[in-house]
Amino acid sequence: MGLFVSNNSYPRIWNVVAAIPRGRVASYGQVAELAGIGRGARMVGWALGQAPDRAALPWHRVLNAQGKIAIPAGSRSRAEQIRRLTDEGIVVNDGKVDMRRYRWEPDLDELIWGPAAFGGPGTDSDRGGTPS
Repeated sequence: MGLFVSNNSYPRIWNVVAAIPRGRVASYGQVAELAGIGRGARMVGWALGQAPDRAALPWHRVLNAQGKIAIPAGSRSRAEQIRRLTDEGIVVNDGKVDMRRYRWEPDLDELIWGPAAFGGPGTDSDRGGTPS
């Protein structure tokens, strides 16, 4: 597991997750794509598990591609994810969210700048994360 802790893609993943607005959700694959990690959905899950300040990161807004909660049924974390989503007005039925209704659709600036909008390559984080 040590390999994943030091992965330099994790900060980009965390920045994308932090950008998901309240009341919206994204899939693991969508987060990976926006972070510039094509086909990196599993890495997103690993990164969320290694986040330095998980309490501040809106990890609960990340679901699988079908809108299902990926955390095992009956677990405390799953109950917490459902509670957080419903507190934001997101309807959860049998552990599933309607992605057509709640899926995050980044605005044009986010799409144009891609990973750079989320602190990826091509940014200068010391100057507010603006593209260089």
